[in-house]
Amino acid sequence: MIKSLDAKLAAIKADPKSRAFILADAKDADMAYGVRAPGGRSYLAQRGARPAQFSPEIWTREEYGYRNLPEFLDIIREVTQQGLVDIMLMSAYVNEQLTIKEGLFKNSPITPAARANDTTEVWAVRHGAYTAEPSQPFRSAHIDHIQCGVADCDRDAELPGANLGLYSLTYLNDLQADREALLWYKSFREEAERKGFRHFLEVFDPNVDSGIPPEKLGEFINDNIVRTLAGVPQAGRPIFLKIVYHGPKAMEEIVQYDPNMIVGILGGASGTTHDAFKLLHDAQKYGARVALYGRKINQAEHQLAFIEFLRRITEGQLGPAEAVRAYHGVLQAKNIKPHRALEEDLKLTDVAMSYDNRGAKPRHSVEIRNNPLARKGPAAPSVPPIWPVLANGHPDFARMSSAQRHAYNAARLGGLFP
Repeated sequence: MIKSLDAKLAAIKADPKSRAFILADAKDADMAYGVRAPGGRSYLAQRGARPAQFSPEIWTREEYGYRNLPEFLDIIREVTQQGLVDIMLMSAYVNEQLTIKEGLFKNSPITPAARANDTTEVWAVRHGAYTAEPSQPFRSAHIDHIQCGVADCDRDAELPGANLGLYSLTYLNDLQADREALLWYKSFREEAERKGFRHFLEVFDPNVDSGIPPEKLGEFINDNIVRTLAGVPQAGRPIFLKIVYHGPKAMEEIVQYDPNMIVGILGGASGTTHDAFKLLHDAQKYGARVALYGRKINQAEHQLAFIEFLRRITEGQLGPAEAVRAYHGVLQAKNIKPHRALEEDLKLTDVAMSYDNRGAKPRHSVEIRNNPLARKGPAAPSVPPIWPVLANGHPDFARMSSAQRHAYNAARLGGLFP
């Protein structure tokens, strides 16, 4: 089966006006958080109910505060069956269970991937202090383990595992530490090239004080990325980048530098639903073509609905605030208690989303020519006015009752989540 990732990569490279956008679900948190990785207790635990079909909020026990691994695997299976993400990122062990042993992705358009390294920055175990120390390079998984599940793959046979990995770098502005991290990356790149293993490169901000002002970090990261990859020919380069979103200026700068370098964002810590949706919308507007969300998906009240709205935003069908309201309409229809009231969930709490932290409209300093993504969102839906409307005919959400909001969202989404 043709994988959607490959089709979109080809479309982006062939046509700079393509609106193709790659979504990845990061289900590799067991390499960071341990027992907490699958997520906390769901609303179903409070109700003692069995989830309906396609509801990933699975819970069977009362005595622990987190889902177990079998339940986590069920969530991955359901997201895969939904088919709206392009990449499913897992740990090497979960990849073995689902990709190698189960063959989950054989007849799926989704590409399986595994985390190829786990620097100490992600060792976020309870009661530990590892993440407070300067990040050091480390690899638990080897490429053969990801590709076939054993230390040495039979290169003459079809490899049953994933053939895509995430490799992460953390630049600290420390000569010895950064040199050591790059030597590890060099070794990985060379092994990956010999074994035909593709990767995408994740670049974290410094996890300790680097001496660089926050407003300059985007420039520091951009220069390091370009400098690092300048010595790497096409055969060894990542298929795309995954970086922290530092606002329009930094994003446009790295995107316009090399049209062959596809740039994506990482979702980061959980926040309001509006934070998550606006991050995606704005990053795409200023040139990003990939988004990898982990905690923001895994901690959502209804993961499948959350992913559906991420996809609709990338396709220009919904704006961020409208998507938040529609998402709450889905939760209401399914009798799911949201983490926050709608009014709270519509707030922007992520500093990256307010740019200068004063809510001012961001200024653009770098022109991206023929950027098809920098355009206004869709017009209001054509639906019967059975709810309050403004003078221009657009819905008046402030005056809507709960029933009217549900009716609006049901009409807007075509009954996708009845």
